[in-house]
Amino acid sequence: MSTSQRDVKNRIGAVKNIQKITRAMEMVAAARLRRAEQRIEALRPYAGAIRRMTRHAAEAAGTEISSLPILERHDSDDNAALLLVTGDRGLAGAFNSQIIRAGLRAARAHEDGGRKVAFSAVGRRGVSTLTFRGEDPVGRYVGFTDRPSYADARDIAEDLIAAYVDGKVDTVEIFYNGYISPLSQEVRRETLLPLEQATILEGGEDEQEDAGGDSEGDAQHQALVEYEPGAEEILARLIPDYVEISVYRALLESTASEHGARMTAMRSASENAGELIEDLTLEMNRARQAEITQEIMEVVAGAESLT
Repeated sequence: MSTSQRDVKNRIGAVKNIQKITRAMEMVAAARLRRAEQRIEALRPYAGAIRRMTRHAAEAAGTEISSLPILERHDSDDNAALLLVTGDRGLAGAFNSQIIRAGLRAARAHEDGGRKVAFSAVGRRGVSTLTFRGEDPVGRYVGFTDRPSYADARDIAEDLIAAYVDGKVDTVEIFYNGYISPLSQEVRRETLLPLEQATILEGGEDEQEDAGGDSEGDAQHQALVEYEPGAEEILARLIPDYVEISVYRALLESTASEHGARMTAMRSASENAGELIEDLTLEMNRARQAEITQEIMEVVAGAESLT
């Protein structure tokens, strides 16, 4: 076997080994994705209920919500906290990079408006990328993105709430990949604090879907609610739960999106490896055919020289 054929054969073997790895990673991601989907489906009704309750209590409290430290809207609007939810690992297509880009675009918009930005990041990819770009994350939360727990979300929420109550930040926003399907994820941007600007006050479609009803029925239900001891005190108890469950939901959505993106990326890599193997095999066969033809011509030439 000539050197060129041996090189091509070695390349085919290397690509086949890579293909085995990508197929195995695709299968692992698919198995983890199924579990992540089950966790999201189990959480969505509860998360939607907490967010609706918080929205209704805020609407009932009206201007009285400003009397509570956690609900007080700051006089200034000079500091913004951005929480970027990424993964601990790569090999998931644009899953991590699109969150980083969205966060940096939002940071530039805040800075153009005269605000200072404090980054926090979930996942080693987000932490390392922000550090590389010279943005030192205030909060670094790593090591659990494959299977986040509610305790992880509580730790993150407590830091965000403490920063807001202490006056270190005036707005808190979160960026994460919302899970739609294994082939589709969307970047979502939500405002957690202050409550007057929070995304839950918009009455999004996701809360209505989780409720399993329409907005008219929701409004009728809201009209029958009476709060005791009072809407503002209920809010003081609900807000920490609302922030925690919002962060937890973002973590679960991001985890499912990461597994879906990695499964899709590894499937594409396996298919590309298969195409490359076919091309290299064809190249090796052509080289072998050319070598055989050359040897036949040499034998014929030698036979002719003897006659």
